[in-house]
Amino acid sequence: MSRKFLLALGLMFTTGVALAEENASNPLSAVNNVDIRGQYNSDFIGLGDKHDVYVDGAQMLTPKLKLKYELHYNFTDVTGTNENDFEKLVIKPIYFPFQTKLNDDWGLRAAVGFDLIFEFNNEKKGIGVGADQFGPLVGVALAHSRSGLVLIPLLQHFTSISGVDVNQTAARLIAIKPFGKGYWAKLDAKIPYDWEAKTWPISAEFQVGYNFGPSWAVYAEGLLGIGNDRPYDAGGGLGLRFKY
Repeated sequence: MSRKFLLALGLMFTTGVALAEENASNPLSAVNNVDIRGQYNSDFIGLGDKHDVYVDGAQMLTPKLKLKYELHYNFTDVTGTNENDFEKLVIKPIYFPFQTKLNDDWGLRAAVGFDLIFEFNNEKKGIGVGADQFGPLVGVALAHSRSGLVLIPLLQHFTSISGVDVNQTAARLIAIKPFGKGYWAKLDAKIPYDWEAKTWPISAEFQVGYNFGPSWAVYAEGLLGIGNDRPYDAGGGLGLRFKY
């Protein structure tokens, strides 16, 4: 491992400066990006299909403050008829209070933030859950300099601020690994507990992507629901990423 690479990693975790090694698929990365994404998921027991087309972006406002945002538009037949409309707007500020090297191989970035979720009141069309929500979060990003592996454990609680009752605590583990020249793979496991329904609607997402240089990338995703209370059975998606 070269001294230049170690120095670069140290700069990333002490100053918060975004480097080429950081991947925008990591929600705790210090990068600017705009993704155009489409996801499809299906419930095989007859509750219908959903196509979710959305913008997923991030802007570093300062070296320690990141603003993520999402705007979702759905196509669905969960009510028995074909419907389409806006689902929700998500605003997510994330603050990085400190960053440090743990040893020669591992660096750590801590993060705190919250989601503000505003729905467009289209739940009668089968779009959205019928609640605006607030979701504080805490997490860390652990980066391994030798392999490029990044592990991101997160904990977040969602509660409704209007509409139907939402009371859910979610543990989440993300793993991102570069491979080849310009490729990466990602696993995103979500384990929420719904305090209202007393269920565990667990899901996992798998992503494989390729960087076409420093300005844009593409990726494909697989979606899988797990357990009797899964939010969907299976699905997939495609994404186009612009980096700046």
